[in-house]
Amino acid sequence: MTKEALWTKPFLLTGGVNFFQLFTQYILITTLPLCIIDEFHGSELEAGLAMTFFQIGTSVFRPVAGYLVDEKQKRRLLLGSLVLFFLVMAAFNAADCVEALYGLRLVHGIVFALATTTAASIAVLVIPPSRRGEGIGYFSVTTNMAMVVGPLAGLLLYQTIRISGLFLALAVLSALILAAASAIPLPRKAVQPSPSASKTPFFEHFIEKKSLLASFLGGLVFFAYGGILTFIPLYAASLHMAESTGLFFAVFAVVIVASRPVVGNVLDRIGPSHVVYPGFALFIIGFILFGFVSTKLWFLLSAAILGLGFGALSPVFQTLAVQSVPASRAGAATATYFWFLDIFVGLAAMTLGLVAQWFGYSLLYGVLCPAVVLVTAALYYVEYTRRCFHS
Repeated sequence: MTKEALWTKPFLLTGGVNFFQLFTQYILITTLPLCIIDEFHGSELEAGLAMTFFQIGTSVFRPVAGYLVDEKQKRRLLLGSLVLFFLVMAAFNAADCVEALYGLRLVHGIVFALATTTAASIAVLVIPPSRRGEGIGYFSVTTNMAMVVGPLAGLLLYQTIRISGLFLALAVLSALILAAASAIPLPRKAVQPSPSASKTPFFEHFIEKKSLLASFLGGLVFFAYGGILTFIPLYAASLHMAESTGLFFAVFAVVIVASRPVVGNVLDRIGPSHVVYPGFALFIIGFILFGFVSTKLWFLLSAAILGLGFGALSPVFQTLAVQSVPASRAGAATATYFWFLDIFVGLAAMTLGLVAQWFGYSLLYGVLCPAVVLVTAALYYVEYTRRCFHS
């Protein structure tokens, strides 16, 4: 039996749009704090607030984005959000004080929530149902790659063209993203509003309750991952391996990409549990190794094992969240999933730093993060595996 086509023009272009939106975000994560300190002579607290305002925008607006994706024509919504995205990037060039940057980051968070939710929802709808797990896995690679490439590109650009050149480059890039999105040939069924949206209860317009469990479990996985994303530069410096941070993320990303075909095929053909349990085991082992590394070789080996674990887990819960609802609710389910990710990554940044400060990185990575993953595995067993046995 011939497989339905996955690598279609709509899927590839939507993935590209998603990657470059996230790419700009991760560039700003690393460069805006430097800009605030170097250009506006702000404090470290003021530098950190740039991320806080962005997170407020995304977290508050993400549920509304899901409602709009289901209620409105998705192509127009994507193009409209990318026009706003371009205007925000262009406005960074005129920012002349820290307060202006905060305001733009708040608006950026709102627009980012709308644009990424729309792109992800469209991607889900253009993936053949028989290859949905595989397709979502590949689509999530665009996020993983942006997490790796964006910070490195941001630091390189900041060092070579400084912040004024960087903001101009981001404005040009956002215009190219808009042009690419306008060229996506989308089937009518993928972009039309849900005909049943008006019958949906008010609360469910914003939060899809059927996807709450998968979204919560995915959030816990990203909470653990947030400990790596946020604090690895400090951890690597404490190990005198700061120069290997970029290589760590490169190994992490390459392993995710290399394992994606296997993960996607197993997920679609056999079921999520055959992916999830090995993923939990590898993620736990990777964290324990990561928490007690002493050489560069073990540092990079832990990156590979963590990449295998995270690469197995991250697409599964998004797939479960989306597959728990009909296609007409894909927007709300996607937004609910991303909303939990926004919240849990933010919680990781706020709380895990205190753990590292009080108890050290060995306890953070070697004990606490594996414990979070173990709890997630137990919840998955109780709510999915055991329930299947008794149904």
